[in-house]
Parts: sequence; structure tokens; C-alpha cells
Amino acid sequence: MKQVPTLSAVFAILISGSLLGGAQSATAPVQAQQPKPGSSGAYTLHVDAEEVVLNCTVLDKRGELINDLDKSNFKVFEDKTLQRVISLQHQDTPVSIGLLIDNSGSMSAKRVAVASAALDLVKASNPQDETFVINFSDQAYLDQDFTSDLAKLQDGLSHVSQSGGTALYDTVVASADKMERSATRPRKVLIVITDGDDNASKLTLDNAIHRVQDMQGPIIYSIGLLFGGDKSRHAKRDLQTLASETGGIAFFPGSLKDIDSVAAEVARDIRNQYAIAYHSPQGSVSGYHAVKVEADAPGHGKLTVYTRSGYLSKHSSSSNHRSSPAF
Repeated sequence: MKQVPTLSAVFAILISGSLLGGAQSATAPVQAQQPKPGSSGAYTLHVDAEEVVLNCTVLDKRGELINDLDKSNFKVFEDKTLQRVISLQHQDTPVSIGLLIDNSGSMSAKRVAVASAALDLVKASNPQDETFVINFSDQAYLDQDFTSDLAKLQDGLSHVSQSGGTALYDTVVASADKMERSATRPRKVLIVITDGDDNASKLTLDNAIHRVQDMQGPIIYSIGLLFGGDKSRHAKRDLQTLASETGGIAFFPGSLKDIDSVAAEVARDIRNQYAIAYHSPQGSVSGYHAVKVEADAPGHGKLTVYTRSGYLSKHSSSSNHRSSPAF
């Protein structure tokens, strides 16, 4: 397995910021973002114009994708004020995807099924997508950089060590940073597959969310292979938070045999998102702007819209921002 030479430095840098309460160290080239007052750690997006674009997935009460909506079926609220939707797109545009696969010892009996399902997910995706593979335990390894070559991705997924703990939060932040620096497709997604709690990161869940806040970050889909026990409830909550705060969805297969169908559903969701645009009257005002999207259409019953929960205007960004090293 190829270890990324700079990864330890990446995590050391991230660690120094998180343990010091978000303060910048003299040698830590990371972006720091203080949460807004009263924030619950919601994921935010910097925008450089007054036009805000939200990628949305719409499901009915059975969890089925709804793909026949138009602009009139959506309501967008910013800071609780109804906005005028100026455009709606529903196209299968190419995506930059990061596959983050838990490689800890507890995954030993699951890795073959996980690798197969992950590869099937890529096969079911847009042929123009680009994908990288990171296998992680207490450290993370970039085993395949961005590619559309299925053979290379299969090779990256086959790099198995199955040892150590689970540094999920650290891996998510470093992967989001890589996505920000080198992704070339219009949309960005991280897909996390794990079977338990983070027990090896230096960052906490809140630290990780706040680090990703300051990036034009990816949507995160979580697949939790949690098959019972008190420990699973904590892990489930964390995976749901990572997904919901970024506009993604968390999935929890009932057993290992269900992971293929879940992977296929993730691929379908990614290919069937709506892109909703509106002009923000507050986009030039410094601060966090909460966003909520609702959908309603005759014959569909209650609809649920998954999207990011807000954005941070560029005027709120810290003047002391620096970039962290990439994979």
C-alpha cells in the first residue's frame, strides 16, 4: 500500500488547530472557521456572488427518488424568508467522488463485500465522473488518485491492511481539502463507508464539520455497517450528522448482504439531484445564512428535500486563512 508522504503532516497540522480551540499555530497552514453564534455546527458554503446554488435530492415518504418536479414545486427560504427561484436544473452532470473506505481491523470480514459494492457504485455512476480512493484506519492512504479507469479503482480498493483504529474525522477533513484543491467536475461528493465509532482522530466531529465549513465542500454520503449494540447508536448519530449537515444522506444496511442495494441507491441519488438557484438579498452581508428547501407536488404525498443547511458569505471569512497541504 502506498502511504501518502505528507499525510502525517496534514493531520499534525489539523490536530494543532483543533486542540488549541481553533487557534492558528505559526506553522499550521489550515483554514480556521469559528461557528456562528448559536450554531449547531451546520455545514456552510462560501459564495462569491449573490447567486446561491443548492444541490438537492428529493425523496417521497417511501424513500423513492422524485424526478418529475419543476421550479413551481419548490420553495426556498433564506433566513426564514421566502426567495424567488430563478432556475432549476435536473441533469446528470459529472461528479468528483471520493471513496473513503474504513480499513480498520473490525472491517476484516466486510472488506470484500464493501470493495465490490463500491466498484459497482462507480460503474453505475456517470462515465465522466472522476473518483479517488482513500483507505483509512488510524492513518489514511490515498491508494488511487482521481481517475475514471475502473481497473485502477479496483486496484485501489483492493489495498487492504485491516489494522489499527478509525480516524474518520481526520480523514474526512483531509479528503475535503483534497477535493477543494484538485477536483475538476461541477459537483463534489464524499462517500464514507465504515462500521463503527471514530476512535483515532485528533479532531472531534464538531472540529471536522467546522473545518469543512470553510471550504466549498463536498456533499457527504455515509454508509454505516452498524449491526447492533450501544456503540452503534453513537456511530449512527455521527454519520447522520456528517451527511445531513452537508446535504447528503446516511444509509444503514440491515446486513452486509444489503450493501449492494445501498450502494446502487447512492449512485442513483447522485445522478438525480436538482440544482436550484436563487439571488440572495443577503448574499453581500457578512454572516451565516440559513437555508431551507421545501417541495410539494400533487400525487406525491409528503416530500423530503436533502440539501445543505446554509452558507457563509465570503465577507465573513477570516482574513487569516491559509491552506492545508493536500494528499
